[in-house]
Amino acid sequence: MNSAKSVLTYRIAFSSVKGINRALALEILSRIDSEEEFFKLTERQLSTVMGFNNKIFASDYRAKLIEDAEKESGFIESNNIRPFYFTDDDYPCRLEECADAPLMLYGIGECDMNEARIVGIVGTRHATPYGIDFTKRLVEDLHKKSDVPVVIVSGLAYGIDITAHRAALSCDCKTVAILAHGLNTIYPSSHRKTAIEIARGGGMLLTDYRSTASIHKGNFLARNRIVAGVCDCIVVVESAEKGGALVTARLAGDYDREVLALPGRITDKYSAGCNKLISKHQAHLLYDADDLIDKMNWTKREEESSQQELFPTLNPEEENVLTYIRHHGEGQINRMTVDLNLNIGKLTGILIELEFKGLISSYPGAKYRPA
Repeated sequence: MNSAKSVLTYRIAFSSVKGINRALALEILSRIDSEEEFFKLTERQLSTVMGFNNKIFASDYRAKLIEDAEKESGFIESNNIRPFYFTDDDYPCRLEECADAPLMLYGIGECDMNEARIVGIVGTRHATPYGIDFTKRLVEDLHKKSDVPVVIVSGLAYGIDITAHRAALSCDCKTVAILAHGLNTIYPSSHRKTAIEIARGGGMLLTDYRSTASIHKGNFLARNRIVAGVCDCIVVVESAEKGGALVTARLAGDYDREVLALPGRITDKYSAGCNKLISKHQAHLLYDADDLIDKMNWTKREEESSQQELFPTLNPEEENVLTYIRHHGEGQINRMTVDLNLNIGKLTGILIELEFKGLISSYPGAKYRPA
């Protein structure tokens, strides 16, 4: 009988076979008894069983895979890393629908990757106040309004990604960071503290890369398929006309996931990608958490309506100014007098009232942002 370590080693090695995917793996395992047998049969025996010859059957190639996998299994065991193999019950079930999903994932943390509701939030590294504020409110409101827990998934990158993770942590919402490297490091290093909080706070750091994998640009694009695959839907908050967030959105569409995007002004560089997704009907226009919950046909907490009665009552002019500030991320008083067609005295009075009600905050330069 194999030891647990031996089983893990053979699985790591098997998942590392060049060109392996779920379909090929299942085909191979349907013809032989186990991953161990794949490495113990001779090259000729494998070719006979499979009915074709291939370089992956070469004895020296398979021996090197076992050697490397043995080292990785030691790293996994010494660092309390959770391996997720594609035949395991705790492997992310949503990924099973994706043809290019990895056979093996490695995680640190306790999050159940098969939770009922998982939302991916992605966007530019150059997030604006508009995008940052929307991301925070979206995460907080999803946590408050969904009648079952929502897990927030992103990529731990600068900008929208890290905002989504930190917003989840601040409201005790589970969050998962999909990494583009092994669990022996954190990139960017400035997000290490947040990564630790994620792992210790019921969330997870998840990757398909081993500890020996080098970090390069291609990893980050490849990582996006996992972000898209583990989620029920993907929200693109801000993106230029080209970027990793749009790649994730495309992959999500290929996987038959819902894609939602935050609209922005046509003059804003980091709304161009979102606006394009919406205009090409590749994403639903997203207003807020209620909109997302409705589009996903999810149910809300029953007490939501009674809680909303506690919110400050606004008159139409106050609603109009607050909507403007929330939509733009911030409002500068001189600009708002023009855009909203209000005189300075009237607008100042409204802004003071909104600030008194705790809905906005003032900043230098006569600027106002959502509280």
